[in-house]
Amino acid sequence: MTTPLHSACAYRAQLLYFVADPATLEDPTEAVRYHSDGLLLVNEQGQIQACGDWAELAGSLPPDTQQVDLSGKIIMPGMIDTHLHFPQTDIIASPSSGLLPWLETYTFPTEGRFGDSEHAREVAGVFLDELLRNGTTTALVYGSVHRQSVDAFFEESHERNLRMIAGKVMMDRNCPDYLQDTAESGARDSEDLIKRWHGKGRQLYALTPRFAPTSTPEQLAACGELARAYPDVFLQTHVAENKDEIKWVSELFPNNRSYLDVYDSFGLLRPRAIYGHSIWLDEQDRARMHDTGSIAAHCPTSNLFLASGLFDFQSIRNSKVLHTLATDVGGGTSFSMLRTMNEAHKVARLNNYHLTAASMFYMATEGAARALDMQGQIGTLAPGAEADFIVMDPKATPLMARRSTMLNSLEEQLFMLALLGDDRCIQASYSAGRCVHQRDH
Repeated sequence: MTTPLHSACAYRAQLLYFVADPATLEDPTEAVRYHSDGLLLVNEQGQIQACGDWAELAGSLPPDTQQVDLSGKIIMPGMIDTHLHFPQTDIIASPSSGLLPWLETYTFPTEGRFGDSEHAREVAGVFLDELLRNGTTTALVYGSVHRQSVDAFFEESHERNLRMIAGKVMMDRNCPDYLQDTAESGARDSEDLIKRWHGKGRQLYALTPRFAPTSTPEQLAACGELARAYPDVFLQTHVAENKDEIKWVSELFPNNRSYLDVYDSFGLLRPRAIYGHSIWLDEQDRARMHDTGSIAAHCPTSNLFLASGLFDFQSIRNSKVLHTLATDVGGGTSFSMLRTMNEAHKVARLNNYHLTAASMFYMATEGAARALDMQGQIGTLAPGAEADFIVMDPKATPLMARRSTMLNSLEEQLFMLALLGDDRCIQASYSAGRCVHQRDH
C-alpha cells in the first residue's frame, strides 16, 4: 500500500504528456497534451487527481493544498527504461571488441559477486539513485543468476516505494560454473521470487532467461511453463543483437528457423514479453512479434558501443511491432533516457528514417506504458495515474538557455531536450507523489 502523503499538493509548471503515438496521426500535435501554464494536483494517496490549465483549476483547490511554483520548468511523466542490468552498474564504459568478449571479460566476473546480499543491495542503491537522477521512475531490470540479487534489488526499491520490474537471470550452460543454475533450480527460484515480490507494493516480476545460448532447452521449457502458470508476470531476454551471437544460436538450436523462433517454440512470445535489441529480425520474425504482442526494446547506446547493428525503425513500424527505448546499462553507456534518445535519432537517420522528438518522448513514457500493458497507470499525467513524474529544466545549461530563446514549436523544444539534454535537465523526480530525487543546486 502507498503511504499517504500529509496533504494534497498542487504543482504549477508547464505540463506535457501523450495520449497517442504521434507517428500514427496525420496531425502529430493531436497526440500531445500540453499546458503552458498548468496545474498538476497530486492527492494524499500519491495519485494524480487533476491535470490542466492553472487558470481553470487553481480556484477549486482544497483549502489545505500545498502549492509549489515551478514556473519555467516542465513537468512530464517519469521515464520508463525497458531493458538494463543492475549488476553491470560498475562496469559501464568498459572497453571491448564486441558483445561476447565483453560478457566473458567484464560481465560474468562482475556478476559473480552478487551472491553476496550486502554487496547486491549496495549496488542496487547506487543503481536506483542513478535512475532517479536521470528521470527514470520505472525500469525493467535484470538481476544476476543469484536470487539474493533480486531480493536485494526489490528490498531497496520497495523501501523507496518505486514502481520497478525485475527478475533473476536463468542461465544453466555456456557460462562460468559459479554463475550456473539448473533448469530445476532456476525455475524454483524464479517461482519463489514471483510469489514473494510480484505485486508486493509497487514491485513486479519478470521471468529472465538471459539469452538462448546460456539456457538449455530444458530451462527454456521450464520458463515457458512458468509463463503459462503466471500470465500477468513479465518476461525479458535478448534476441538478434549481434551476428556472432546469432550464428552461435543457429549452432545450438539447428532445428529452429531463427533466433526468435527458439523462444517461440517454448511459448515465450506473448504480451508483456520484452526482447532486448531485436536488430537482426526478418519479416517473418517481425510478423510473429506483432501477432503475439511481444515487445522490441531498442538499445541504441549499447548497439553502437558494441557495434551490434542499427535498429530498423521503418520495418518495425511497418510491421506494427510494439517497440520501446532502453539504456541497456552496462553495455549501454548512459543511464539517461535523454542521451538514449539522442543516439536513437542518429541510428534512425543512418537507416534513412526520421525519428521525431515527439515520437521519442512518447516511446519513453506513454508508449512504453502501453507496450507493457500498464496504460493509465504509469507514463502519463492523466487523472487516476500513479504520480510518477519528473521536473525538467529546459535551461539547465548555458547553451540550452541560449537555444531556448530561439525555439518556435513544441517539437523544437523536445528535440533540443533530446539532443542537448542529460541528467542536468532533471531538477526533481517524484515517485507516488513523493520527491525521490532533487538536483543539488
